[in-house]
Amino acid sequence: MPGRTWAGTTLDDRKALRRERLVAAGLELLGTEGSAGTSVRAVCRHAKLTERYFYESFADREELVAAVYEHVGEEARQALVGAVRDAPTPVSRAEHAVRAFVELIVDDPRKGRILLLAPLTDPALTRRGLHLLPVFAALVGEQLTHGDETERRMVAIGLVGALTNVFVAYLDGSLKVSRERLVAHCVKLVLGADGH
Repeated sequence: MPGRTWAGTTLDDRKALRRERLVAAGLELLGTEGSAGTSVRAVCRHAKLTERYFYESFADREELVAAVYEHVGEEARQALVGAVRDAPTPVSRAEHAVRAFVELIVDDPRKGRILLLAPLTDPALTRRGLHLLPVFAALVGEQLTHGDETERRMVAIGLVGALTNVFVAYLDGSLKVSRERLVAHCVKLVLGADGH
């Protein structure tokens, strides 16, 4: 049946489009309403799909929430990799990476809430939040230049923890500084951690 077409699309294409709509609805709800507002019923209503289609793509709410989180996490990873790709110096790499991450989480605060705040409050993400931290620490570690591999790994883990706490405070409103000051401070943290 996957090869059958209807209105010019295959069954697999339609399933993939419905899944995308559900993930987009989950992103909107988790990023604005938080965990409490992200139920299966609310996601289906927002996506304008029935629960039958929800269960076609996801076993339960937790699986959807994890998919939303992983979607935003991958977007952040790609933004960071792209930001440092053509930057010639450690200073420019730090500036580009911090700016790219701030753009992602501040220009679309839903993504910042999902990536940094939801893992603190949603049981479905508690373990997954810890799972993505090593991914970001590895990305940071690749950019560090001082010390042996173990030293760079320890510095990267500590730096990701520090930056995460700064971004969380900024997103939850307890740190009230301008965007430029936030960026400048985070760049200073990155460069200082690498001995610049």
